[in-house]
Amino acid sequence: MASYRAISAYYDAEYESEPMLQLDVPMFLAHLPKRKRLDVLELATGTARAAIPIAQAGHRVVGVDYDRAMISRATQKRDMVGLTEKDLELHVADVLKLDLGRRFDWVCIFFNTLFNFTTLEQLDKVMSTIVRHLKPGGGVWIDVFQPNLKLMAEGESHDVSPTLFYVPELNRSVMRRAHIIQNPVDQTQRITFDYTWLDTHGQEHRDAKTFTLTFMFPRELRLLVERHNMRIHKMYGDHQHGKLTSDSPRIIAWCKHV
Repeated sequence: MASYRAISAYYDAEYESEPMLQLDVPMFLAHLPKRKRLDVLELATGTARAAIPIAQAGHRVVGVDYDRAMISRATQKRDMVGLTEKDLELHVADVLKLDLGRRFDWVCIFFNTLFNFTTLEQLDKVMSTIVRHLKPGGGVWIDVFQPNLKLMAEGESHDVSPTLFYVPELNRSVMRRAHIIQNPVDQTQRITFDYTWLDTHGQEHRDAKTFTLTFMFPRELRLLVERHNMRIHKMYGDHQHGKLTSDSPRIIAWCKHV
């Protein structure tokens, strides 16, 4: 199954207008003390969209991602806002094999990224990585979508969430549409992002990225967490600390090491 690998030049512009991405990091920071500097590990940090504001809030952050292009962009962004490597340390590494030889007060994984690990074996390895890097009594923050039963029932969906975004460095406006094929047997979604743009001569260009995500329901997430000697302390259904219900768009789990 293909893993998600974003087009690094697109990534920040592509998700800039996503409403939940204005809310997820502030919600996480609301659970951290304001006058104590903590050690935070972000798995699959991407372009440091979340890691940078966490570091700017005064915490020592380490961000890890397997995509060298994303880490390169994250490093540029870190330097541009005046953070140092002591504030935000960035590594190219495989989350499934990660061993930094350090423990953290918090480990977090945002924006559905846990679902990039599509097999039970991979999910167990992610949880093992989390526990290996967590201080006793430390916190874990997991933020994923709750499965959309209506979308799943359709089996195949076209032109999902059309998004137009502008990429300044390429001077390019890009239209992205998603095509999703559901596989409820192994709980995966095969997603294709189709990108279309026009060059300065009006010539149309296309690109596509296909990847696979898994999904799980709240009880499955609880079972996954608990079999790795952690427990879910709180579970929310949105970024306003709403109660998790069957209609909630998100599963946001604040977990603790037992």
